This record gives sequence, structure tokens and C-alpha cells, in this order.
Amino acid sequence: MPHATLNDIQMHYEIDGDGTPLVLIAGMLSDSASWGPLVAPLSERHTVIRPDNRTTGRTEPKLAPTSPQQNASDILALMDHLQIKRAHVVGHSMGGYIASEFAALAPKRTISLTLLCSAPLNLKRSWHLFQNLCDIRAQGPEGLWLRCLFPWLFHHRFFDQPDQIEGAVAASLAYPYAQSLDAMQHQLNALKTYVPTNITNKQNLPILALLAQNDLIVPHAEALDLLSQIPHSQVQTIPHSGHSVHWDAPADVLAHLTAFLKEHDNDI
Repeated sequence: MPHATLNDIQMHYEIDGDGTPLVLIAGMLSDSASWGPLVAPLSERHTVIRPDNRTTGRTEPKLAPTSPQQNASDILALMDHLQIKRAHVVGHSMGGYIASEFAALAPKRTISLTLLCSAPLNLKRSWHLFQNLCDIRAQGPEGLWLRCLFPWLFHHRFFDQPDQIEGAVAASLAYPYAQSLDAMQHQLNALKTYVPTNITNKQNLPILALLAQNDLIVPHAEALDLLSQIPHSQVQTIPHSGHSVHWDAPADVLAHLTAFLKEHDNDI
């Protein structure tokens, strides 16, 4: 269970495999465990590094100042700590904000940038949703907020099996490092005012964007329009998938991602 003292936090991170470094940055409410289906396959060719962002997992203190820019600075400090000169950087949802900020902060340390269900837009609807979830979590029965969240995360096929839904709720409630309500609200307050970085790609950085066809949080059409304007970028749409695209369609995500990483592994 490696930890590193970085900036003003004690960061927990997981590291697996061997090969070209690959940093996986989790989205809102999530930590290093959220990459489950992708870790083993990616570890076959890469040193996979999964940090717990500020406010999440085993990173302390839970209520340290937070923003995508601060999290990006933490990633850079972690790479220095691990003596990693350059890495592929992948971010899901809010993790895409952090990954983009990292690429802007340290372009020479970034081999490639991959965004999963993420784009440079910050919709007030999203923060209205997450504030409602915070309020439900504070006042409602245990687990109700998760049942309200899941339809926004997963493709509708997920709900065809009631046992799967209850299993996911039970697993989330049993997870010993789940984000607390206070930390959830703290993270949300910071993101409400975040202005996404303008990814102009002046560094000619290879960029892959994987969008979910049925994403309810990052609207496909708007994200596609923004991302398609970025030079030297590839944009792919994963069919039959929701916002948690790497859980809905891990094989499709891996097919696109591994091909892209392999193409640029020698760019170090």
C-alpha cells in the first residue's frame, strides 16, 4: 500500500505491471479502485500507476484544498517521487479535467493524453445533479443516493438484472475507503467553479478521446463537437455504453486504448 508525501498531502497510489509508465486518473467520487476491469490487461505492457485523488480513497487529509489544477500538480509530484520522466496519462470524467491540466502543466512529461467520457465543458446540470445526491445522502436512507446515481452512470442494460444493481450498491457501501459525505461535498464545491482548460494542443500531443454513445453526464454531441476541433486528436464513440464506459464496455475501451498506447509507446 504505497504512500508518498507530496505537496500538502499524503497520497496513496497503486502500481502494477512493468513497461512504459501509464497514469490512470479517476473521476469524481472515485479512487484508484475504479479502474478495476482495465488494470490487469494494461499491466501486461505498462507500469500502471493509479493515484487516489484529493478527497478520495486513502489520500489524506480528506478535506485538503482541491481542484483539478492541484490534482495535476500532485500527479507531477508523484512522477518525480517515482523518478518517472514521461508517462501516458488517462483520465475518466473529472479525471479527464485533471489529465488535461497535467498535459498543460507538464507537456514534456506527457507521452499521450486519453480522455474517457470527458471534454472541456462544465455543465451546471451536472453540479445540480451531484448537489442533489449530496443532499439525498445527508438526509435519505443508506444507499438511496447510490441508487439515484447509477442510472446516470451505466447503460440501461445494467438495470436488466436486479441482482447486479443490488450487488453494486452493497459493494459500494462495503468499500472501506469510500469517499465520505463531507469529502464529496468538498470536492463538488471546488468543481462547481472550475473552468476547463482550453486544449489547443500546441505541443502536438497525441490525444485519444473515447466517448460513450449513451452518456447522460457528458452529452455525446456536445463533447464530440468540442473534441473534434482539437488538432492531432482521435475521437471514438463506444456504442451501447454510459458514463462509466470502462465498466459498461471494457473490451471496447481496451481495444482502442491499447492500440493508441502501442502506437506512441516509442515516443519517450
